[in-house]
Amino acid sequence: MSDTGRQSLTDKAGAAIKPDSQKSYLEQGTDMLKGKADSAASTGQPESQKSWTQQAGDAVSGNKNDNQESLMGRAKDALGMNQDTTRKP
Repeated sequence: MSDTGRQSLTDKAGAAIKPDSQKSYLEQGTDMLKGKADSAASTGQPESQKSWTQQAGDAVSGNKNDNQESLMGRAKDALGMNQDTTRKP
């Protein structure tokens, strides 16, 4: 099972196992787009909100997100729009 907007570990493994030389151009392009979308979703989601399977998959694939805050949260901080008063600078 995968988190919302993320590729399952089975899908990642299936794409990795089949050599590019045996894939059509459409299949290669789809794999690339899915990989980019998964990487973006990984970066945008704090580790604390990921399932243990997604954390493990990210660690193996190099998508590990070491920051605990999402990209949206960092953008809000940068723009001074974050209204969370419980956070400490």
